[in-house]
Amino acid sequence: MDMNTSEAIRARRSIRKYQPGAPIPAKHVQQLLEAAMLAPSAVNSRPWEFVVVESSAVKEQLMAAHPYTGMLKTASLAIVVCGRPDLQEGKCGPFWPQDCGAAIENLLLQAVELGYGTCWCGCYPAMERVEALQKILDVTSVPLAIVAVGVPDEQPAPRGFYDPSRVKYL
Repeated sequence: MDMNTSEAIRARRSIRKYQPGAPIPAKHVQQLLEAAMLAPSAVNSRPWEFVVVESSAVKEQLMAAHPYTGMLKTASLAIVVCGRPDLQEGKCGPFWPQDCGAAIENLLLQAVELGYGTCWCGCYPAMERVEALQKILDVTSVPLAIVAVGVPDEQPAPRGFYDPSRVKYL
């Protein structure tokens, strides 16, 4: 599916129903992660790491730890985006949440172009989710979000829109 950035932005949806068991080739997973890692970050610190969860058993654990991740039941995989505040210490302010957010949005838009659906499920700053995920994933980094990825089995209507009342020109 060839689309430009404007089309990808307008086509992106939060998908909560996926075609169960639909395979995602390793090449596509790598493209998603590469797109994420091409995001801008403060002083190019790249304060992130990613955990790709394909295991049904681990997805079950994620669903038990995070109340809004039921879509992982049918998603092909989850990509957990984790922040590395340690990579910014002494270099810049703690901008790792924004930097990881930019990485997530790149990943979401790359997924649309590849024909996949995604759903961004926030973890940080809900520390009970963060701590549960650190144990499940065996990481010391900070789980910022779980991104469900799969072949969409629904076509939700767009929910975003341009609202000129939210813009101030000076």
